[in-house]
Amino acid sequence: MARKPAPAKAAAPKTSAPKAAAPQAASADSAFIRELAQLLNETNLTEIEVERSGLHVRVAREVHVTAAAAPVYAAAPVAAAPAPAPVAAIAAAPAAPSGPDYSKHPGVVPSPMVGTAYMAPEPGKPPFISVGTKVTAGQTLIIIEAMKTMNQIPAPRAGTVTQILVEDGAPVEYGEPLVIIE
Repeated sequence: MARKPAPAKAAAPKTSAPKAAAPQAASADSAFIRELAQLLNETNLTEIEVERSGLHVRVAREVHVTAAAAPVYAAAPVAAAPAPAPVAAIAAAPAAPSGPDYSKHPGVVPSPMVGTAYMAPEPGKPPFISVGTKVTAGQTLIIIEAMKTMNQIPAPRAGTVTQILVEDGAPVEYGEPLVIIE
């Protein structure tokens, strides 16, 4: 069976704008972009993307992120804490161990996943554990939120919590020491 050729589509008529309209459009576009940049600064956003009258504009700010060392809780209280080092000094200094390596400690409970550690079942509630708490095998020590799922981290053995190595609401990596149980 033979096919009929598809009818040709009529081309839209092209209109040419007067040459004087081009500079006005360019100045209106630059004014619009300046407004977006000002809005970006006023709202502390890092990026704005807008499409208006066929004009697609994306204005972005360059953001520099500096990583800071995560705090570690100690079992004994400290008399006086030294002043924190400036961020520039931390970034310029070579990576030095910030304290003992707890990953090889026999009583360490490592993080089984990447996520955010929470010490209590919900905000405002008492924490699951504190230094000195006696725990049983299977007792919940911490909750790690990963991909909007709350994962309870159980004690692998019975003992006493001697150190809590993460802060409530802090991000944790896979294998990072969370708690020491002796």
